Formats: sequence, C-alpha cells, structure tokens
Amino acid sequence: MNIRLFFNRFIPPACLLCGGHSTHALCPECHADLPWHRQPQCPRCATPTPDGQLCGACLNHPPAFDRSVAALAYAFPLDRLIPHLKYHGRLAVAPVLGECLARAVASAPRPDRLIAMPLHTKRIRERGFNHASEIARETAKRLRLPLDAASCRRIRDTPPQMGLKHAARQRNVRGAFACSDSIRGLHIALIDDVMTTGTSFDELAATLKRAGAREVSCWVAARALPPGDRFQP
Repeated sequence: MNIRLFFNRFIPPACLLCGGHSTHALCPECHADLPWHRQPQCPRCATPTPDGQLCGACLNHPPAFDRSVAALAYAFPLDRLIPHLKYHGRLAVAPVLGECLARAVASAPRPDRLIAMPLHTKRIRERGFNHASEIARETAKRLRLPLDAASCRRIRDTPPQMGLKHAARQRNVRGAFACSDSIRGLHIALIDDVMTTGTSFDELAATLKRAGAREVSCWVAARALPPGDRFQP
C-alpha cells in the first residue's frame, strides 16, 4: 500500500490549525477564517492605504519593483504558521501558502517566470530547504508557470532583517544578490513568505532590472501591517 494512503486510512489527516479531521491541510472553516488581505492597498507595495492609492513611501522613493500582491495579512494565525515553516521545518505549511498565493494572483498580470527569494547556501544547509522555494513550487504548479531556480542567487549571507529599522535593512541587503542575463526582457514575479518593508524585494528587483528584466512583480503569502494598522476581517 502507498505510504500516504496508509497514513490517510489509519491516521486521518488533521487540520494544521484546529487539529480537526480534514482531507486538506486546512479544514474549510479554518481556511475561510484566514486573514485575507483584501483591504484597499498601495498597488506598488501592498501596504494598506485609505482608497487604494500609492502610499507616501512609494511616491517619495519608488521601489525597483513594479507592483505587489499579498494573499494574506501577517496576523494570527499566519504569525504562528510561517515561523513554524521557516524555523521548525513544518513543510506542510508551504503548500497552503502557495495555494493561497495562487488564488490571490489569479487576475494579476501574468509573468514569464517565478523566482523564489534566494537564500544563501549557508542558510539552506542549516535549514535543509528554502521556505520561499517551497511556497513558489506550489504556486507555480497551480498557475502552470515556470519556476526559475538558477537565474538569481544570494551572494552574501546577510543577518536576519527582523528587528532592523528601514535604513539598516537597506544597508543589510545592499549587494546581496546576483542575477544572470537569462532574464533579459522578461516579466519576473518574485515570491516570498512575508513582505515587511520591502527592502529585500527592492534590492533583488533592482539587481534583476540591471540584468535586463522588463518588469518585476512581488507576490507574497503575507503582508506585514504598519504599526497601529490592525487587520479587519
């Protein structure tokens, strides 16, 4: 008997959130209760704005990427699920995020390729995987888009961005990426788990455009909300 069929028959799968029986990673009730990022938002960086206009940050300092789509707000339970994926190897979370992202970008401009936010080889050796690649794989499969794992790499092992202010984040990722000219003339969609300030996306998008990319979109599973901006279901 196939080992997956064995476990599904004798150890029924459980919802990642409530623990109840479910034939999917999330039961329908928990899936519906996810904090979907549907409020009006800046089309460039997906931060909430009153009427869906460009935010002040993007007006004053336009990022190198052209647009962003976020599936979910980085609120409960995403603030529990995503760290479990990244730091505890709970890989079952990645397909859920990939499916949510594929749903959110269904009407977005269709890119030529998807590229997951690269991790330095040292980090991959420590974790055993790149969480962004795991999310991107599911998104690419559902949208039938090519996933490019070779054109971009992280050439500096930068410290984690968490806890750094915006200027420090910019300095931290400066010169962190290298991209080949195989992406020349293409529309690239970058995929990651969370966008906070967008500095990593900005640096990678700038590197892609220097290599000849025509457009760069950012597709993220979750968008961190600005301080004081609470998620409204």
